[in-house]
Amino acid sequence: MARMIKVAVVQLHTTALDPHGNFTKASEYIRQAASQGAQLAVLPEYHLTGYVPEDPVFHEQVDMVQCKKYLNRYCELARELSICIVPGTLVERHDVDPDAMKMSLSGSVTLRDAKGTQYQLLNTAYFISNDGSILGSYRKKNLWHTERAHQSRGEDKHTAIATPLGKIGLLTCWDLAFPEAFRELARDGADMIIMPTCWTVDESWPYGLKLNPNYESLILNSMITSRCFENSCAVVFANAGGPADVYIGLSQVTMPFTGPIGGIWDSSEGFFVADIDMEVLREAELNYKVREDVASEGWHYGH
Repeated sequence: MARMIKVAVVQLHTTALDPHGNFTKASEYIRQAASQGAQLAVLPEYHLTGYVPEDPVFHEQVDMVQCKKYLNRYCELARELSICIVPGTLVERHDVDPDAMKMSLSGSVTLRDAKGTQYQLLNTAYFISNDGSILGSYRKKNLWHTERAHQSRGEDKHTAIATPLGKIGLLTCWDLAFPEAFRELARDGADMIIMPTCWTVDESWPYGLKLNPNYESLILNSMITSRCFENSCAVVFANAGGPADVYIGLSQVTMPFTGPIGGIWDSSEGFFVADIDMEVLREAELNYKVREDVASEGWHYGH
């Protein structure tokens, strides 16, 4: 594993229900990142279709045939450019057996189409290696309140993925508010935790805005920095971009000791490249010994 890892974060403004146009634009950013030597490119959550679950077209576009088509195209792009890609998240429609639903977790929501077919929507992030192979995936576990009417949460444990860049963890958006998720990935050896996100300000709480009009920025910057210090890891946060009355942006790569080492500090579309120095992570663990503590026998917290 190399000491220095060059990571590109794309803050994409998605056009709702236009997967072809969004893929084309995202691919161009990835090509630009590769030309600058990036070894990894990360896109935001919902970047292909946006998130408009009330529109019937959305449910057609997240059919598994369509999802696999674009996932395969990202695999081809990764192979062509020899770059690892986390293509944001893909909302995937999975048809379900009604009898099997009895075994599902309480966070599962079953939908029904016009033909009576029952299905679930799962918000899935993939890690694609630089040879075009899919090395792992993660289905979002911690759903934001408004997502719960249509999405089902992932049921698998948080596990790190072995990649050419080292052990990687994948989380998504509202997972940021749950330190337990980061801790599980760190305990499994993840040095870099990648977070495709679509964090917006159009649902900001009026009471909070009265106290602090910038509280959304405060919570994002505070939590991202806290998570990297708590776990001696790098956090790669790729948020959606767009008009400032809806989007907050603030995509960034954050490290222990230094805090952010690169970012887009508004909601504008674009990308940046940051160099992650793995030696910083090793020194952080030598200093704080958090991973040593949580791995010790008889560790006193149950999570």
